[in-house]
Amino acid sequence: VQLQASGGGLVQTGGSLRLSCVASGRTFSIYGMGWFRQAPGKEREFVATISYSGSTTDYADSVKGRFTIARDNGKNTVYLQMNSLKPEDTAVYYCGAARSPYGRPNKASAYWGQGTQVTVSS
Repeated sequence: VQLQASGGGLVQTGGSLRLSCVASGRTFSIYGMGWFRQAPGKEREFVATISYSGSTTDYADSVKGRFTIARDNGKNTVYLQMNSLKPEDTAVYYCGAARSPYGRPNKASAYWGQGTQVTVSS
């Protein structure tokens, strides 16, 4: 499976960005997807996941109410809408895909894209 993430950039505190991740190489609609991030000197951490159907989402406490994950199975794409961005959101954001059908990605088990840099200035 190939994952191509895009949409990162430099934004001021309080701003918004929308990340996209296009998947290819297998049937997109039966795999859960997610977003993870890694700041310099820190481990990769969970941000949000979405079920294969899009009916169930989960968020890290640090982003609840600010970030929204969504998917379009017709476009093989998962999105992360990020609002009210804070400097502590600065990281490389990775799109992750579940390895097993109907499952969800996690830090220890996922296919990963190349990452997209998000920088929030104070």
